[in-house]
Formats: sequence, structure tokens, C-alpha cells
Amino acid sequence: MKVTVDAAACEANAICASLVPQVFSMHEDADGGDVLAIAGDGEVPAGLAGAVRDAVDRCPKMALVLRE
Repeated sequence: MKVTVDAAACEANAICASLVPQVFSMHEDADGGDVLAIAGDGEVPAGLAGAVRDAVDRCPKMALVLRE
């Protein structure tokens, strides 16, 4: 399973980062804006699959894409 982010749609609400900090985190870009980072090139560890699915479902901008 792999998760990616549509950077144009993401508003950096950080809901995903609060739910699964092992996979999602917020960082500041060169312009000082918040951007979402995904660990491990988006590969989801098996033990976190359910939590990542929940984070994808809760994204208010539907900016996360999950491929199984």
C-alpha cells in the first residue's frame, strides 16, 4: 500500500499528521509555508494500514490518495 499527497489540494491542516505521525509530518518549505511530508516514500507499514486509511478518509480536502 502506498499513500501520496496532492500538493495543490493540501491545505496543511495536519489532521493526518496528528493521527499517524509515524507516516505524516509537517515541514516548512523555503518560502515559510507548511507542507506535508510522507515518510518512507509513501510506503505504508502493514501495522499502520488501518490508521492511514482513517487519515485518508478524514482529510478535509481529500488531498491524500491511497493505492493498495
